[in-house]
Amino acid sequence: MNTAARQHQRLGPVVVGTDGSEQATTAVLWAAHEAATRGGPLTVVHGAGSRHARSWTTESPMTAVDEGRAVLDRAAAAVSDRFPELAVDTVLSRADPGESLLEASGPQDTLVVGSRGHGGFSSLLLGSVGLHVCSRSHGPVIVVREVPEPATGVVAVAVRDDGDRGALRFAARTAQARGASLRVVSAWMFLEAAGSMVAVVDDVGAVARSEIEATKRTVAPVREEFPDVPVVEDVVRSRSVAGSLVEVSPAADLLVMGARRPARSVGAPLGRVTHAVLHHARCPVAVFPRE
Repeated sequence: MNTAARQHQRLGPVVVGTDGSEQATTAVLWAAHEAATRGGPLTVVHGAGSRHARSWTTESPMTAVDEGRAVLDRAAAAVSDRFPELAVDTVLSRADPGESLLEASGPQDTLVVGSRGHGGFSSLLLGSVGLHVCSRSHGPVIVVREVPEPATGVVAVAVRDDGDRGALRFAARTAQARGASLRVVSAWMFLEAAGSMVAVVDDVGAVARSEIEATKRTVAPVREEFPDVPVVEDVVRSRSVAGSLVEVSPAADLLVMGARRPARSVGAPLGRVTHAVLHHARCPVAVFPRE
């Protein structure tokens, strides 16, 4: 087996959540395309748990289960119409939506969720379900907010330091499977008011050169590992890291971000940059646990 084939195999199966909403259907079809690109399979999950779902007080539990099955049947039919050769499995869970996705996925899987919906997946970006999945999944979680049309043929990845090598490799594998190029974005900030607070840094250009060299060192092993993937390094001075990444997003089919996820956290388990990009990006965003 050649190197490229081994690397393709390292992209695991795709698991996607649905509540039957329009946004969820967009996510399901995006996930189906991703699974087909990887060689499948696709698992579609519906969580019928009542904590996040709409009230079932006037209906029997079996009615909720029946409706969940109908949601999954419609999703599977939509996938089969678009991707007739793709193997599709469906999972109907009585657990809450976030737990349903985590229970249905393994450490090698990629989870996909829509940005908005109703019932169990409502207000995903701001609500507890999306945060729950993004903060606890052992693998990447892709939030499908907007899908560029036509496709750009670019996978972008945000890189800060060597802790992002996992996200960088995931982005490179994805680009390789798609036959796309890889755009590595490293946005660095310089304290504009540093002179009034700390010792003056005389040579901003030296700082910029240092950032460029650091990015090259981080990217070099991935260039060697994926020699067939065209790589562009974009090191930019920025007033807002999140803003710079959002600006990149319309020219990408996927934006990959490494995210620190402390084992014990109070409040939001994801950082401000991650939250801002999830809110405003113009393409799907993959949140990858940092090393």
